[in-house]
Amino acid sequence: MNPRDIIEAIRYLAPGAEFSFQENDLTTLKWDTPDIEQPTESAIIAAIPVVQAQKIAEAESKATAKAALLKRLGITADEAALLLGGN
Repeated sequence: MNPRDIIEAIRYLAPGAEFSFQENDLTTLKWDTPDIEQPTESAIIAAIPVVQAQKIAEAESKATAKAALLKRLGITADEAALLLGGN
């Protein structure tokens, strides 16, 4: 588990919560917004693959939409980058 995965899982389970933890150790998790329901450590760990799967699905959806747009425009990704001033 890396810190980013933990943070994203907590934000998924408790949007708007403010919290901190140290060195990937969920036992050090400190909640700074007590009015928000605090997920358990096991719920946070279980949410990590869910959040990762959502990120993958979003990336795939964006790639599909990008490919469809390029096809409708009749240009390649390289040509689009050139038009947009990309490298």
